Amino acid sequence: MVVNAIWLFLLGSGVLVAAAQGKVEVVTTAALEASKTAVNIAFELIGLMTLWLGLLKIAEKAGLVEMLANGMKPITVRLFPSIPRNHPAIGAVVMNLSANMLGLGSAATPFGLKAMQELQKLNPNPDVASDAQCTFLGLNTACITLIPATIIGIRAAAGSGNPTEIVGPTIVATSFSTVVAIVADRYFRARAARRRR
Repeated sequence: MVVNAIWLFLLGSGVLVAAAQGKVEVVTTAALEASKTAVNIAFELIGLMTLWLGLLKIAEKAGLVEMLANGMKPITVRLFPSIPRNHPAIGAVVMNLSANMLGLGSAATPFGLKAMQELQKLNPNPDVASDAQCTFLGLNTACITLIPATIIGIRAAAGSGNPTEIVGPTIVATSFSTVVAIVADRYFRARAARRRR
């Protein structure tokens, strides 16, 4: 609701400023050009997203998700101690984080929803987010990105001379955000545990 009000304010003030300066046609031209650019970029991204979503689906059907989940068990057991080792939530969490690591936010979303559904089944108090749900949300939001595929695709579609030059800075920034998310999760979890005593 608030975001809609902010966008309405920005658009309305832009139109009013343009009208005050006698340049309303500039707003119309800019809106049409931006719409055209957005559609062109979206069409160019369809191929990229289809490829990665297809590969992730094949990996899931071939059992690679289970292999990946087993490989990440030492990490997931420490991050999610309340989830039983062979629970379906682990596979969904791992697939979500894997898609995020590949920079495929759109592909990660269905796995994130599935993970939250599975975590909710383990939640003893359904009206309040569990520790595992909070940890997952923090990791999902701040996950390390090794290959920012979607951003590279957008940069390539926009005509960037070197669309992959953001890989290094992306890895550094998202590594830092992941560490901060884990530290904050541990801190607030310990603080909540102290309050319960």
